[in-house]
Amino acid sequence: MTAASLPAVEQAPPPPAPRTPWFAPLLRRLHFFAGLLVGPFIFVAAVSGALYALTPTLETAMYPHELQASSTDAALPLADQVAAAENYVGGGASPVAVRPAPSAGATTRVMFADETLPESTTRAVFVDPATTEIRGDLPVYGTSGAMPLRHWISDLHRSLHLGDVGRWYSELAASWLGIVALAGLGLWIGRFVGNRRARRDLVRPNRAHRGYRRLFGWHAAIGIWVVVGAVFLSATGITWSTFAGAHVSDLRAAVGESAPTLTTSLGAAPAEGHEHHAGMTAAAPQTADPATFDDVLALARTVNVNVGAVEIRPAASAEKAWVVQEVQRSFPTEVDAVSIDASTMRVVDRVDFADYPFLAKLSRWGVDLHMGTLFGLVNQLVLFALAIGIAALVALGYAMWWRRRPTTAPARGALRAAPWWGIGLVLAIAVGIGLLLPLVGYTLAAFVVLDVLLGWRARARSSAGAGVRPGAGAS
Repeated sequence: MTAASLPAVEQAPPPPAPRTPWFAPLLRRLHFFAGLLVGPFIFVAAVSGALYALTPTLETAMYPHELQASSTDAALPLADQVAAAENYVGGGASPVAVRPAPSAGATTRVMFADETLPESTTRAVFVDPATTEIRGDLPVYGTSGAMPLRHWISDLHRSLHLGDVGRWYSELAASWLGIVALAGLGLWIGRFVGNRRARRDLVRPNRAHRGYRRLFGWHAAIGIWVVVGAVFLSATGITWSTFAGAHVSDLRAAVGESAPTLTTSLGAAPAEGHEHHAGMTAAAPQTADPATFDDVLALARTVNVNVGAVEIRPAASAEKAWVVQEVQRSFPTEVDAVSIDASTMRVVDRVDFADYPFLAKLSRWGVDLHMGTLFGLVNQLVLFALAIGIAALVALGYAMWWRRRPTTAPARGALRAAPWWGIGLVLAIAVGIGLLLPLVGYTLAAFVVLDVLLGWRARARSSAGAGVRPGAGAS
């Protein structure tokens, strides 16, 4: 039989080429470059945040004379305390707000507008409620009533004392922190699932390892313990930011989840569906009779004000009502408010925290937890440990990069190996994040441009090296 007459043997089709993984390399490159370039901002925010976490307790220890009364005797009427503060300040000054002593042994704060102080800052006179002795005179900031130490550290954390421009740093850090943390979590899960022998090392660092492996072990182990907290700090920090914070407020308003507004206009119907800003007016109100503070507080106690930590704000004009607002930021949260027409002692409007939409409640709890006030000292210690852990992750990341420089960068081209739907999904997520978090969008675009330029330079060097003949030199 000739070869031509032999039956043809049907050849099996070649097995399909295995698809090149793309998602994990993309996460690795994102985690690497974002951590490398944004790491300094995250590190500064973490260290300053660790300091701020302890300020409620430090504040109590640093200002005992101002915060503590000389006795625990029964308090005199607020009228006497306000009158003592007004006489101390002089010049016919009238307070913009009064915070009665929240408990026996604490002082009353009588706050005055002062044009020499920064925005949202008032001059607080601390009065012994039992004797009307003036215990102190300090500037305090915002609705938190932060005293100078806490305000200085807060401003360092928020803006590096650089004003509005400085706030971009904290927004950049808060925006990227969650992204870097989630990318790291994805890489950690991939290693945990794919390498059973190393699972214990990913949760608890192996002390037997040395060099880069030891650094990586600590980075991975600390990262998995702080990832949830890091994402929480990122999400809650964004709500205070300049650009992304405005978008968050707009989204909450669009879905009807903003906190209700307390109506203060006399004769106006209660407004609904708008954000209630509890900050005190910057301008001095009409001259208020000190006795009215006792009257409006007594009426508010019969409506919905039932805690010691409250703030009373006089009417800013004849067309406005007085406001009595709970300011208890520890759990259970108490921020009920009532507006009162002081001329007729009529309740104009009331807002109860129990009636807040769910997202508005969640935002209130998240902010207070972020500030370390929701659960007291335990809250502060956990935040301190979390912030130190985040700072340690940044330091370990740079140490890992230094150990393996200059070849430590993950290889580029991961997205080119992705299927069409993967490319579309990544682009859609990038655009969505860029719209919600503008500073992430700008810096992400800068990362892409930088990556493209580095790729061009690498290819140019490779081509130039391939074109030079061995031994050739300049003529």
